[in-house]
Amino acid sequence: MTTNAFSSAPLLTLSGVNTFYGQAQVHFDLSINVARSHIVCLLGGNASGKSTTMKIILGLVKPRSGDVSFDGASLLGLTTPQIIRRGIASVPEARRLFADMSVRENILMGAFVRNDRDAVAQDLERMLALFPKLGQRLSQRAGSLSGGEQQMVAMARALMSRPRMIVMDEPTMGLSPLYVDRVLELIRTINQEGVSVFMVEQNASLALEIAHEAYVLQTGKIVLSGSARALKDDPRVRDAYLGGAEAA
Repeated sequence: MTTNAFSSAPLLTLSGVNTFYGQAQVHFDLSINVARSHIVCLLGGNASGKSTTMKIILGLVKPRSGDVSFDGASLLGLTTPQIIRRGIASVPEARRLFADMSVRENILMGAFVRNDRDAVAQDLERMLALFPKLGQRLSQRAGSLSGGEQQMVAMARALMSRPRMIVMDEPTMGLSPLYVDRVLELIRTINQEGVSVFMVEQNASLALEIAHEAYVLQTGKIVLSGSARALKDDPRVRDAYLGGAEAA
């Protein structure tokens, strides 16, 4: 399989990206497309370059060559706040909440790029409808919540910027099975509302259940790509990520 575009006009495109940390090359001609209103997952083991891919999209790491474009315009050279204003939000690995701040304050941090106070208040109410458990925790310290509850705060915070796309780094990592199912359900719901999702996930079985398309990254190179359904049935993916043929 090759890394052809899944849409004639993808929302996000990484094309021919080569990334280095010092002398060590992390990405080798990395090319990825995220179609509008699709969920795309990036699979790969540790040290494959997945998290660096997220950092490039958010402007935290600059590739040595290649381009990253969003809705047809390059993101290279923009700061992270500028990228967020373009319509990309982030749910980082391990949530990275402000532990000593309240749940309400953490959620509202997602609206820092906005100045429409009335609409922000309305969106906060919408978040509490989408994540009803958080309504009971608004005044609690975010650091006192369970891992699953913290993940919901991180997702609500990302949505408060009214993004067109959310990038998620290992959204199910460290969660109990109950919260894993709930987080995946929420990702589907967010996507059904028109928000594109690009997620890095080590749990290939879960990611391929909800994704439209997927890429497999190994040592900085895309080795497989295609529809999530096709990759789930691919014996190479089953052997490497899904526990072999018995898991099919």
